Parts: sequence; structure tokens; C-alpha cells
Amino acid sequence: MRSDAPDTGRSGEQAYRQAMARQVVGAFAVGPNPYDMAVEQFESALPYLKLKRGLIEHMRRTNRALLVSFPVIMDDGSVEVFDGYRVHHYTNLGATHGGVRYHPGVDLDEMKALAMWNTWKAAVVNIPFGGAAGGVTVNPFRLSRRELERLTRRYVTEISPLLGPEVDVLGPDLNTDEQIMAWAMDTISMAKGYSVNAIATGKPEPLGGTAGHVGSIGLGIAYVVTELFRRLERPLEGARVAVQGFGRVGARAALYLERLGARVVAITDLGGGIYAPDGLPVERVERHAAEAGTVAGFPHTEPITDNDLLSMPVDVLVLAALGNQIRADNAHRVRAEVIVEGGPGIVTPRADRVLAETRPDSIVVPHILAAAGGMVVDYFEWVQDLQSFFWTEEEVKAKLREIMVSAFDRVWSLAQEKGIPLRTAAYVVAISRVAEATLVRGIWP
Repeated sequence: MRSDAPDTGRSGEQAYRQAMARQVVGAFAVGPNPYDMAVEQFESALPYLKLKRGLIEHMRRTNRALLVSFPVIMDDGSVEVFDGYRVHHYTNLGATHGGVRYHPGVDLDEMKALAMWNTWKAAVVNIPFGGAAGGVTVNPFRLSRRELERLTRRYVTEISPLLGPEVDVLGPDLNTDEQIMAWAMDTISMAKGYSVNAIATGKPEPLGGTAGHVGSIGLGIAYVVTELFRRLERPLEGARVAVQGFGRVGARAALYLERLGARVVAITDLGGGIYAPDGLPVERVERHAAEAGTVAGFPHTEPITDNDLLSMPVDVLVLAALGNQIRADNAHRVRAEVIVEGGPGIVTPRADRVLAETRPDSIVVPHILAAAGGMVVDYFEWVQDLQSFFWTEEEVKAKLREIMVSAFDRVWSLAQEKGIPLRTAAYVVAISRVAEATLVRGIWP
């Protein structure tokens, strides 16, 4: 998984920090509890699987969760106490893997949901990871760089009993980046007395990071959308695209789709939104956002809101912001033909049902498939670190495309065969793989 926080330049950093400082809601907008959503989506696939009740109950529950509370010395000499979490959902497939979130809304239910979703995300693309998730309840934009480093190192130390290259591997997520992963890797390495590169992914390349990591979720989305349009026998060139959230997921997805010939006509982020019916120059919008901290105010565009964007009659709607964006109360306004989840829990289960009733021809591509590119490239980085043998960016992108296309084809074929939505088909594929691995291993003792 990756953060949707914008990669702002120095001039835009203050504007973004101010926006985030005002944001006190959770990482999911007002709506259902994320863990309840994760369980409901899991259960929606069960009618299409023949699983015993005990195995279902095992996969529904979290394997383990560590809750920590730790002090951090602030720059003014005061001490603040923070709450942190690390959750493992399923461990039968191999090492667990999942991101670390820094956000005021981080709590245990969110971590349990993300860990479960990461299990299915890895399984749907056939990556030998189990799902994990972690985070700290904090607004990182109110911390100095030194405070952020101290918080990171203390958090990683507190959860270190659950970590290890063969046990649990950290990755970046909401409001965490390659620098935080570098601090995490160094913290574990200093405790061990030698470099443990494979303890974290999303690191800078000099520390074992992989080429092709930046933008991997967006590139994976582009591969999936391309394959979907091929199956629909429609040209992607000229297709109208709207993007909600213009951080490391949304911006890269917009850029790659534009390069494939699509026309990005609308973008929104924390600071506002812009619309241009003839298309937006994505790279120039990125530069503007880096300087201003938001896409709002880009020249020769109309200002729009999230509500405007969600109701636009576009061909593709890429949702790369917070969770609970399309809910039962607003799903009837969505007019996009293809809805792509760039993050977890963006379309709620009730919204799925409303869309099925009001727009039966629309297609929702679930995040466990659409956004799996980050998980795949994280796996590539982990493998390269373990082998101390690294690939070129071209090799990474080619291998990513192969895996994403293969996963999409499997899910699409099942959806067509069973007459079920892509989300349900993706869960059937993922759950069946996890269940098979569990049964083959056996239950000890």
C-alpha cells in the first residue's frame, strides 16, 4: 500500500501542512467502520466458495495485534505519549507485509481492516505475503523532522518483537515515505548489529530500495484499466478520466493514463479541485501542486468540489483519497462508467448495492486488484534485498505488468463465468488461494 499525501516541494509544504493540521477526522471519511466493511466484503464471496465454518472463522479474525504506548521527547524538551499498532491478519502464506500510517484517526479497527485487505491484495496477485498493517495516532505535520525521526525510531523499537525479514516487513502508507522507511530499517539494523535491508520496503535505492517503486500503484492501475478497456473492446485513447486525490497514487495514475491516450479532465485534492473539458496537462498540474500545496488555482480551469467530481459523466473515475468516499447516501449521483478504487474501503458495501441498482452497467474495480501494484513491487524489493541482486526499472515494470494482467484476467474470467461483480470475483480468487494454502499446510498440532 502507498500514501496519498502529495509529494509537495518546499514551497508547497507549508500549505499542505496547514491543510493536514486542520484535518482531525479519521483516515476514513464519515461512514461505516472499516473493519466491518472488510468483514462484509470477505463474507460476500463465501456463497461462491465451499469452505468449512472453522476455516471461515479463522480467516475472518486477526492473527495477532500489538498495541503500544510510548513517549517521545519533543524539540522544546517536553514529553508526549503516542499510541501505536501493528497487526498481522494471516501468516500461513509467508512473511506478513503492510504499510505504516501516521494519521490522527489511526485506531485498532482500521489496522485490523487494512491487515485483512492486505492479505487479499497479496493473494489476488499470487504474492507469498500475508497481510499486516501498522500505524501511530499522530498528525505528523505538526511534528518537526527531528520529532518525526524520534517518533519513528521509538515506534519501530516498540513493535520490533513482531518484525523480521521472514516474519513481518514494513512498508510506507498514508503520510509515511522512503525517509521513514530508511529510519525504520536503520533502527532494526542498529539493534541487530548489521544491515537488515529486507525489513522494510519503499526505501531509498542506496539502502536496497528498488527501481520502479515510485508510482507503482498508479502504474498498476493503468495496466488494469488498459486491460479492462481491451476486454470491453473500447479504445482507452480519448477516454475521459476524473481523479480524486492527487498524491502518490492519484497523480501517478493520472500521468500513466494520460500517456496511454486518456484525457484527464478533472482532479481534486485536499485544497480543492479543477476541471478542463479538453483535458489537463498532468505534469504541469503536478508542478503547480508541488508549489502551491494543492491543484486548486491551476490556470485556465474551472474550480470544482469532490461532489462535482463524483457526479461527472466520465468514462473512468479513479478514487485515490480517503475511505468511505462513495456511500449509500451519494452513490446514486455517481455517473462514471468505470470506478477504480486506488485505496482501501473507498466504495462501501452498501454503495456497491446502490450502484448495482442505479447503474447496473457500471464496473467497480476493487482496490485489492486495482491498487495491488504497490504490493507487487514491495515484494520485488524484498526479494532483491534478500538476494542482494537488483533489477532495472524496465525489468520491474515488465514483471509488474505481467503479474497485474494475469491477475486481472483471472478475476475477469471468473466474474464472467459466475455472473458476479469484479469485487466478488477478486475476493473469491484471493480467499480460495489463502484457504488452499492453509489446508495444504494443515492445522498444527
